[in-house]
Amino acid sequence: MFPADVYLERRKRLAQQVQTGVILLPGHNESPMNYPDNQYPFRQDSSFLYFFGLDSPGLVGVIDVDEGEECVFGDDLTVDDIVWTGPLPTVAQRCHAIGVTQTAPFDQLQTILSKAVDQSRSVHFLPPCRADNVLELQWLLGIAPDRIAVGVSEALIRAVVAQRSVKSPEEIEQIEIAVGITREMHILAMKMTADGLYEMDVAGAMAGVALSRGGRLAFPTIFSIHGETLHNHYHGNKMSRGDIVVNDSGAESSLHYAGDITRTIPVGGKFSRRQKEIYAIVLDAQEKAIEAVRPGVEFRDVHLLACTILVSGLKDLGLIKGDVEEAVAAGAHTLFFQCGLGHMMGLDVHDMEGLGEQYVGYTDTIERNPEFGWKSLRLAKALEPGFVITVEPGLYFIGELIDRWRAAGKCAAFIDYDMVERYRDFGGVRIEDDILVTEGGHRVLGEEIPKTIEEVEDMSSG
Repeated sequence: MFPADVYLERRKRLAQQVQTGVILLPGHNESPMNYPDNQYPFRQDSSFLYFFGLDSPGLVGVIDVDEGEECVFGDDLTVDDIVWTGPLPTVAQRCHAIGVTQTAPFDQLQTILSKAVDQSRSVHFLPPCRADNVLELQWLLGIAPDRIAVGVSEALIRAVVAQRSVKSPEEIEQIEIAVGITREMHILAMKMTADGLYEMDVAGAMAGVALSRGGRLAFPTIFSIHGETLHNHYHGNKMSRGDIVVNDSGAESSLHYAGDITRTIPVGGKFSRRQKEIYAIVLDAQEKAIEAVRPGVEFRDVHLLACTILVSGLKDLGLIKGDVEEAVAAGAHTLFFQCGLGHMMGLDVHDMEGLGEQYVGYTDTIERNPEFGWKSLRLAKALEPGFVITVEPGLYFIGELIDRWRAAGKCAAFIDYDMVERYRDFGGVRIEDDILVTEGGHRVLGEEIPKTIEEVEDMSSG
């Protein structure tokens, strides 16, 4: 964890922003896979980690803003527990490392919160992402599960998002550690990918890299010859020479900061002419989008820039016709690029998405565009120094989508469907890097990972 003063300052700022009431930050509990003693690998709630830093289950942090007090509620191990876990520090001992001097058994928490409710004091909590936390809030505050969303504190959401969005130097260091592990995963994947192997062979080896470096996967790996499926977590396909594989994968650091990188790999070590043409369009869009990243620029404009470059490239290949800007305005690009250009990244690979994308990626004046393609843009607002974002354009040829659009005559003035049909079985290409917004512009995080056609081919297995 970070030094105690980091967490002390974070909690102090949070209390100042919320101004009054009681802030309730539950950690996560163990989650069983199929019976209570066989549990999923534990992953702490990210906001609890950010403010309290304790990476163990069964803890709840409370900040009494009005009284200026902080307390962590949790139970020490019993002798029966120690038989299975070995001796561990007490809750009080662990809290000393984060600057919290008050601790109490978990069963005292309900009494404290009930008193606050009886006094008509505000109890602030964030949207829970797990069902057991919903039930815990019901027990603690007497709120029915179907009313939890109504009780969520917008003031707390806005305060947490404001803090967590701007990454400190120690956070950037952790993200770069994660990106470094991710780089090893991607280079291994390029070297391993070969005719006759299964996707699972490579995906499993990459997971081993993350674990062997003291980390873990930041999200389920996407490694697929069917890269046209944007979040394809199936790894059962056999790879054949001539296929291309989208590898969207990333590691977490030991402190749970994420890396998220995508590369597209030719099976057999060489891209075909057609694959090179599509890859070059995506790479051009990515590089120019990254160049546009700087403070004050609205990310929706960077997204629009990338879309325009993608359409221009497709027009050169004959898949798009007519005026490029008019085609983008009509949404023709969304047949090929259905998602957003990128997202915030930090303790969550889609940072703070569970708190509500409207708070993380939008503002009161910059609202989500509900149109297909645009509605999937997770980040639209103006960039600020300290933001860490992904930039990940792609081109995807989805057969069912092509059929539906063609049958409906959608964007027929701009799309040459006969030409598009020739690419039906192409798959997809995505290229992604992690970018820090700096005072003067931006910085691509981590050491370079092969990205040009020549670099990827040189690294890939023949």
